[in-house]
Amino acid sequence: MSAVIQVQGLGKAYKQYPHKWARLLEWTLPFLGVRHHLHWVLQDISFSLAPGQALGIIGVNGAGKSTVLKMLSGTTQPTTGTVAITGRIAALLELGMGFHPDFTGRQNVWMSGQLLGFSSEQIAQLMPQIEEFAGIGEYIDQPVRIYSSGMQVRLAFSIATAIRPDVLIVDEALSVGDTEFQHRSYERIKQFQQQGTSLLFVSHDKGVITSLCDRAILLNAGRIEIEGDSESVMDYYNAMLAQQEDQVITQHLGEDGKIQTQSGSGEVALLGANILDQEGLPIEVAKVGQPITIEVSIECKEPISSLVAGFMIKDRFGQTIYGTNTFHHQQQLHQLPANDRYTFSFDFDLNIGPGNYSVSIALHADDTHIAKNYLWLDRVFFFTVINDDEPVFVGSSYLESQVRIKHDA
Repeated sequence: MSAVIQVQGLGKAYKQYPHKWARLLEWTLPFLGVRHHLHWVLQDISFSLAPGQALGIIGVNGAGKSTVLKMLSGTTQPTTGTVAITGRIAALLELGMGFHPDFTGRQNVWMSGQLLGFSSEQIAQLMPQIEEFAGIGEYIDQPVRIYSSGMQVRLAFSIATAIRPDVLIVDEALSVGDTEFQHRSYERIKQFQQQGTSLLFVSHDKGVITSLCDRAILLNAGRIEIEGDSESVMDYYNAMLAQQEDQVITQHLGEDGKIQTQSGSGEVALLGANILDQEGLPIEVAKVGQPITIEVSIECKEPISSLVAGFMIKDRFGQTIYGTNTFHHQQQLHQLPANDRYTFSFDFDLNIGPGNYSVSIALHADDTHIAKNYLWLDRVFFFTVINDDEPVFVGSSYLESQVRIKHDA
């Protein structure tokens, strides 16, 4: 059965009482009137998801991400709105949720499998592959209370994905797993997507969201702040993290047809940015390993106490390839008057793989843009990398290598 998710006007509120006696009075003497008020944690959440699509849900802590997933998985009932999901759901929410700590891993597999609707015959048949994928060895027959958080995630994910679900819901649980298991888990998720599984994924990891998800929703204070392609939403979220009272976030359609995000206080302006060759000439196409310069020109609109300039190279999927700034090079500027102009030049060999790339520019006061952001502008310019001289390779990075062959008789 194909998975179709339709959420309309979803909201969640909890009753709040001024004191403990108000709750008792409302229960025992309801004719005296309501003594609580509603505290809304989510309001007016609407979206849909087609079979095989992946939706990322992001936001700061307390934005309502986990509450949305709990309502979708049925563990929490909505106050308003409707949720319609067709197909079998597998949810990996809170760490170890549903496991009995005093039972062994194997016993918990049986209980969890039955809760997921598996028959006894199916569980017995799936047990070997669940054990193998979890990879916890003899601990499968030990009480879950002695498991590490990573072991619990391994077992929970193995159970939830033993049979391909129509809808897979994951709430950052995989972030506590080790690197090897994360790779295998994401590979299984991608395989499920190709076979038609719909994915709802909560994570703060931009790389995961942009690589797994077609679209993303940014929740802020219990409402949808913005919805769109995963890269532009993550760019907006990145800008929102540094948002202060005097800062503005704007988005508009760029020349390449994608959304460009800009944020900052405006105390420093970007005059220009470009990629240059060794002769100092602007280029749009570069070779793998070619020495290049990324040049950034700025002007201080107001006096500022400190300035850090940086850049970030992203591939066509929005994944960060490389970035640095003057703070990390111990060249932070201090006490700059208004109308001062500077040009920052970053020289390096372009040891990245062939493809199309964009460059984002950041101007801020310290090591990151979070504390004081003058300007963050995504997709300022674009360039293409070709491999004309180096041996053929795959991947995003060019690591110059030598091959030695020894014939062992």
